[in-house]
Amino acid sequence: MRYSLRLLVMFATLVFAPIVAFAQDAGQVQAAISQLLSSGERLALPIERIRPALTAHYVTNRGAIYWVGTGRMDKFIQRLTQAKYDGLNSADYPVAFLTSLRDELNPSDSLAAAQAELAFSSFFVAYAADLKIGRVVPQKVDPNLFRTQKTIDVQRVLTDLKKQNDPNVFLASFEPKNVHYQKLKKMLKVYTDVIDQGLSWPAVAQGPNLTPGKSDPRIASVRRILSITGDFEWNDNGSPMFDQNLAVALRKFQLRHGLEAKGVLGKQTIVALNIPPVERQRQIMLNMERWRWMPDNLGEEHFLVNIAAFELQHWQSNTIIDRMNVVVGAVATQTPEFSNAMQYIELNPYWTVPYNIATKEMLPKLQADPLAYAEDFDVFAGGKLADWASINWNAYGGTRSFPFTFRQRPGPKNALGKVKFMLPNKFNIYLHDTPAKDKFANTTRAFSHGCIRLSNPTELAYTLLQRAGMDQAAVDAIWASGENTRVNLPKPIPIHIIYATAFSSENGIEFRTDVYGRDRKLYEALFGRAGS
Repeated sequence: MRYSLRLLVMFATLVFAPIVAFAQDAGQVQAAISQLLSSGERLALPIERIRPALTAHYVTNRGAIYWVGTGRMDKFIQRLTQAKYDGLNSADYPVAFLTSLRDELNPSDSLAAAQAELAFSSFFVAYAADLKIGRVVPQKVDPNLFRTQKTIDVQRVLTDLKKQNDPNVFLASFEPKNVHYQKLKKMLKVYTDVIDQGLSWPAVAQGPNLTPGKSDPRIASVRRILSITGDFEWNDNGSPMFDQNLAVALRKFQLRHGLEAKGVLGKQTIVALNIPPVERQRQIMLNMERWRWMPDNLGEEHFLVNIAAFELQHWQSNTIIDRMNVVVGAVATQTPEFSNAMQYIELNPYWTVPYNIATKEMLPKLQADPLAYAEDFDVFAGGKLADWASINWNAYGGTRSFPFTFRQRPGPKNALGKVKFMLPNKFNIYLHDTPAKDKFANTTRAFSHGCIRLSNPTELAYTLLQRAGMDQAAVDAIWASGENTRVNLPKPIPIHIIYATAFSSENGIEFRTDVYGRDRKLYEALFGRAGS
């Protein structure tokens, strides 16, 4: 939450209402806190938001004074000034206000001490909540984000404060523990340190493509940037020559940015090179926020589908055991973000055509030829099999309801290929094979109607069906039969469909372009419009 000057003025006028002053000892500070919280007067918003929990802690349970006279104020203020290392923004927290509360404490004024105690506890809870559950509500940022809104137990936070002498160590307990978030946090420090050191980031001009062996004035700038990013591991001699060492470094950079890793300096690579560290820093911060929305427990084994990276990862014990390229929804038919569990696998699947595809893509062809899809599809009316030729397709369209369902039979032309992996959900999203293998040759793979196409579904099916007691020969026999067959997994496997444009891998720090524009929306929610 952001704290405006007006809010802080309200804080001063509402909380610092004159009452009887006390000598500053723990018992009298406790009494002053009780008087403030038990009064019928409305207190400042940060306190009012958690007033019941504060009352329960300090009044009902006689909770210990945690901040006043303990030296902990200094540590918390320092943490707020360095919020950027948590992927947060110090400007969003009242650092100056809390500093003034600390500095202006009068040893003989227990009221001031009580006010400071409540203020520090309130803002500590707010910061802990920002770390644990995120600063914004996902679906308020984008309607395609379907994350269960997390909560924080404020009473538990206040009760557990006394168990940890260092408030910053306690704050660390609220951060996501998963390896994805923790690696992002380490990445953030690297980029933040680069920014703080003021290292020059030269611009690389567009021009003809360059290959190893060529000489060009731009090469010196490219080598300089790759030296800062850690991709160029040799001494930077400032030469304009595109040598083999630079080609190796450039391929590494391209791999980390989802580009064709051919070691050729082209337009897309130059665009990526020219993105300055401050933008990458913000990109990492956005992705840390996304991980705060995620379930606390991803699963000892789980799948991640990274929409922005067009990739499926299979995780076991914090290690990637398999990964493959995927095709995701096009910009007009975006794949939503949500978490679920893979429950069963369907071999030789049927494909039930989504309503929009049936009415917008198939109906016009049926109006020209009533038997256009009869070879591979069945049509159902009211749940019963119907005859393609018996239907007057020209009678439908426009605003008239469309009472038919189309289902493609298993076979080599089936849109789902040989297998689909089911995670039952209200979005009708699943993972599947595809006969359209050519799409996987692209580095940007946003082509589908929303479902996720796998580049190597056969091997994944073999791996998972082994758990159901089926060896490769048994699976192959079902495929050869052409019979639609469902096999339940012995244990559902969590699957998380995410949108990560910054992440860590064995290649190092990786970045991807904002294909759906979701970074832009989240940036505006957290930082305001760029340039404002």
